[in-house]
Amino acid sequence: LCRGGLAERLCRLQNRERSAISFWRHQCISDDKIPSDKSGVLIVKILEIFEECTIQVAVCQQLEQSPVTLSPEDAVINAEEPILKVLFTRETAAYLKSRPQDVIHIYPPWQKLLLQNGDVPVIMNTYFSQKVLLSEHSEAREKTYGLTKMLIRKNIISLAQTFRLDDLDDRLHQEPSDNQVAGAPQIRNNGDSKQHPLAVSAVNDSLLEMVESQGAVGWRDVQVRVVIQRVYCLPARERCRSHTQGNKPLCATAVTNSDPPNVRLCLLVQDAYGMFSEVQLQSLSSTDDIEQYCRRWEGKSCCLAGMKILQRTTRGRALGLFSLIDSLWPPVVPLKVPGQSQDSEMMTTNLPPPSFCYILTVQSGEIHVEVDEEEQISNLYQPPAVHGLKEILRIDGCNERCSFWAQVLYLRLQTKHNVPIDQRDILLFVTDSTLQNVVHGIPKVVAVSVTASCVLSMEIREALSAGSRLVFFKDALWGNGRIICVERTVLLLQKPLLCLAAGADLSELTGPVRLDELDSTTQANSVCALRGTVVGVNEGTAFSWPTCDRCGNGKLELCPQDRELLYCNQCSEVVTTPVLKMQLEVFLSCPSRSQSTVKVKVWHEVSVALFVLLTMLLFLQTYEVQSVLGKEVGLLNCYVHSVTSHPNCVALEEIVLL
Repeated sequence: LCRGGLAERLCRLQNRERSAISFWRHQCISDDKIPSDKSGVLIVKILEIFEECTIQVAVCQQLEQSPVTLSPEDAVINAEEPILKVLFTRETAAYLKSRPQDVIHIYPPWQKLLLQNGDVPVIMNTYFSQKVLLSEHSEAREKTYGLTKMLIRKNIISLAQTFRLDDLDDRLHQEPSDNQVAGAPQIRNNGDSKQHPLAVSAVNDSLLEMVESQGAVGWRDVQVRVVIQRVYCLPARERCRSHTQGNKPLCATAVTNSDPPNVRLCLLVQDAYGMFSEVQLQSLSSTDDIEQYCRRWEGKSCCLAGMKILQRTTRGRALGLFSLIDSLWPPVVPLKVPGQSQDSEMMTTNLPPPSFCYILTVQSGEIHVEVDEEEQISNLYQPPAVHGLKEILRIDGCNERCSFWAQVLYLRLQTKHNVPIDQRDILLFVTDSTLQNVVHGIPKVVAVSVTASCVLSMEIREALSAGSRLVFFKDALWGNGRIICVERTVLLLQKPLLCLAAGADLSELTGPVRLDELDSTTQANSVCALRGTVVGVNEGTAFSWPTCDRCGNGKLELCPQDRELLYCNQCSEVVTTPVLKMQLEVFLSCPSRSQSTVKVKVWHEVSVALFVLLTMLLFLQTYEVQSVLGKEVGLLNCYVHSVTSHPNCVALEEIVLL
């Protein structure tokens, strides 16, 4: 807020007002009685209660007196006084918990507003109000009523009616539900304004209007039409039974389950006025469904019903969500303007990005999302803009969402103590043609950190375990020189049908993949190519073990029938030609890092250059260590564990690219 501006002064005033109200209520509770000063106190008896624009409106009759000996039913009513409409804010209404026939004392500074063409005065500024329990009978009734929640009629006032728009197609006609009326005065051509408010099930196009009119409790018999901008999964702790049938509404019933955390299907939607909302739908039994939902739903219009507000979040509390919203801003088409004819549209240039977002979730265990899959893609939809990795590495901003198509070369699970394997971060080393064709200045391979909060489908996990694959990274996060897959990032094996190439070179790799050679710029947790001369061998850390030549099982046993043979429990057969695996640390002298000690952990099955020499050295014992010293080692693909300056040392491990 601008220092000294009207908004800042209003904020201070509201804070002082809240403090005064809290202190006054605390004093009433501490004294356990109604304040004795009755000067200027307005005493009313509630006849009817309804809600309009989040304000509780109580139709009341003024009382001349409220003796302690009388019950509210016997309280004296002054017939000469007109009926009053008393306005209570949501906070005051929640504090009073008023019902019809209750007596309320309203203390100054309340105000009376006389409306033109209105015969019922309106009482405002009712923050200092107290409900009066006048007898033991009333206290017993209060305890009984306190166990049940009162249903309050809600009047929905549409924007079209408020601003007297002439466009009849955009007006709402709503009728009451079974146990709760969410009504708006029906707009009639003959201008009959005396008709009782009704509400019918209708489709709205404003998320904010639905929130303001329906409140946080839930939407009843109303729908809002939105565009699905993104489909993704978030971790969830409850499991749902779901049923999806083509274009029919998708319904799910939440059931409690003690199984491990599941994933919840979520939609990021946007209405015609530009407002965003995250809709948390049912839990998925299989994460492999996310790809089909992305293909079927993204870019399509849908109608939401049966929702309730889980949270109103802001930019400071949900940086990840708003980084995704910012990537979809500004809109690609003009937006509708609240309070104006639907033909009026707002220009999309220089629009400030949204500062808040509503998180919507299931109401009463039922979710209704009706997606018209046969409808064309909405003009409001913004598909992911695909860039080359070279272009992404040159982005100056922080916490920028980016999408790219890359070849995964190597996968490594981050080691964390006391953390389950399925909750550890994963490092993916990827490249594309834009990096492989670079000569200097930009790495040929970059690391992508996949956090545990990023939901990976089983299809993606199996594909990465099987070998090198082209993977589409949608809405990854770029910042501080790192690419991170976080919540709301989606990894797919197929490129979406709708995506913007943004002028990037997306051609596939044709030749062999090249890694950057080890030099002074190499950092820890990266991959590189290594060449050098053997200057030492760490014999104390060397060990070997036999494995099955059929299944690779490294836990072989002695054969019960012949103790000289090995037996594999997995194959249930004798292993006659076991494969000997060996690990050894060697020290190399590298011209590119002449001042550093380079220590490499090598494996015989992948190190062709050292296999013969080291095998003879360790197992035939016919060579001395000096016989391998000075030998040249060709290009080895290595993972860099650590780089230290004191002592000046680089620790690497030989790896096999996928």
